[in-house]
Amino acid sequence: MNIDHYLNRIGVPLRQPSLHYLAALQRGHMQRVPFENLSVMRGEPIVLDEGLLYAKIVERGRGGFCYELNGTFGWLLRGLGFDVVRIAAGVYNQRQGEFGPTFDHMALLVTLNGERYLVDVGFGDSARGPIRLPDGQTADVSGRYRLVSVDGGQAFVLQKEIEEIGDWRPQYRFTDQPRALDDYAAQCADTATSPDSHFTQGAICTIATPDGRISLSDNSLTITRHGRKEQRPIEDRAAFEACLRRYFGPPFP
Repeated sequence: MNIDHYLNRIGVPLRQPSLHYLAALQRGHMQRVPFENLSVMRGEPIVLDEGLLYAKIVERGRGGFCYELNGTFGWLLRGLGFDVVRIAAGVYNQRQGEFGPTFDHMALLVTLNGERYLVDVGFGDSARGPIRLPDGQTADVSGRYRLVSVDGGQAFVLQKEIEEIGDWRPQYRFTDQPRALDDYAAQCADTATSPDSHFTQGAICTIATPDGRISLSDNSLTITRHGRKEQRPIEDRAAFEACLRRYFGPPFP
């Protein structure tokens, strides 16, 4: 890995490890590297190899989904001197009212000055800064988030405040058990190929902005600024690809 190239990709200079720097890295990554499933929709193989993921995200300027984004970001953090491990999470299915398989999602756990923090650049519209374990909270333009310990402190649930209902909704459940990259391979393959997977139903490309988010699907473009959404229809493939180039850069489509 060329750390200078990676930092240039996310627009963050080289500094010594600190909580402030970790937050800047996470925010920069989410505002420069999109969460997208275009490889899935095009039938391109997704191989969980750090070198291949780095080539896609840094050298080719693409994005990816959780295994790719957090897989590569974790490598960067280690290269910068952070103590980081991969963790596995089950994503909450609101319709079914339950959490998905253990390796449904990859996130990162960073230990810094004796404290542990959940760090995640691969969950789409989610927290943009580290959240301290076991019960930390954070807030940004996308909303308020908190961690809740469960199972006697053996596991944790990331929750997001839903202002419309005045309550908190689970996003995913995880433990602090370190995982190897290969541990996610089977679930990654299923996520990328199963007809039942959310990621095979249609294209999605979304990226955080300083005041909101830009999200593109097969049939709509949604631009959110300070909580206000503007949605525009996408009429055909040409319009979709034009939006990719305009809002997500030259590497697209």
